[in-house]
Amino acid sequence: VQLQASGGGLVQAGGSLRLSCAASGRTRSSYVMGWFRQAPGKEREFVGAINWSGGSTYYADSVKGRFTISRDNAKNTVYLQMDNLKPEDTAVYYCTADTSWGPRVRSGMDYWGKGTLVTVSS
Repeated sequence: VQLQASGGGLVQAGGSLRLSCAASGRTRSSYVMGWFRQAPGKEREFVGAINWSGGSTYYADSVKGRFTISRDNAKNTVYLQMDNLKPEDTAVYYCTADTSWGPRVRSGMDYWGKGTLVTVSS
């Protein structure tokens, strides 16, 4: 499966952005989808994940209540709605996919797309 993220950009603190990730290739709605991010000089970290049906999600504590992950299986697309953005949210955001669901997705997934840069100015 190929993953293409889009929607990154520059936004002021307190603003919002919505990232999209389109899956192509051998796609199927049974893929678990997620987002990770990597800030300059820091390790890559988990942001959120959503199961096959969209009925279950995980979020990092740092984004809980501000970010919302959703999916449209008809379009093979997953979204990350980011509200009340903070300068510390500045990072390259990566769309990810996996075939299994559970707490382990917080550690990493099998498939990764190229990232999209989000910059939050103070």
